[in-house]
Amino acid sequence: MMLTRFMVCLMSLWCMVITPWLGTLPSWAAGAIQYDKQDLQGSNFAGRDLRNASFNKANLRQANLEGIQAASVSFFGANFHNANLKNANLTAATLDMSDLSGADLRGAILENALMWLAKVEDTQIEGADFTNALIRTDALHALCAHASGINPVTGRATRDTLECD
Repeated sequence: MMLTRFMVCLMSLWCMVITPWLGTLPSWAAGAIQYDKQDLQGSNFAGRDLRNASFNKANLRQANLEGIQAASVSFFGANFHNANLKNANLTAATLDMSDLSGADLRGAILENALMWLAKVEDTQIEGADFTNALIRTDALHALCAHASGINPVTGRATRDTLECD
């Protein structure tokens, strides 16, 4: 009886103290959804929580991603040509080598996003927040050419977040 109580106490201590200290499970063990290299052209993900997903090299051309929660999600090399990303939360997302040409990013949050080799021609960015996003100089000039508005969530001006002036 005494040994059983000791074991229960020990297991409780392990579950309450040690296990949280180990951190969270990796995405592959936590039921992450892998959309890598999939053809998702025209798909509707509007309003979905995609924080445990991966979209590396996925074709999201003309997809509806309005209002998605995709903080820290990897979209490396994804095709967003003419996609709707309006009001999307892409905080700390990896968008490197992605094609965002013609995409609608109005009201999106791209704070701390990695966008170094992203294509941004003809992207709609009114009210988007790019605070601390890593963007190439030529892409930054292209974005600043038509930057306007204030993000409805963060309250930051798009031109200020891109440091256009």
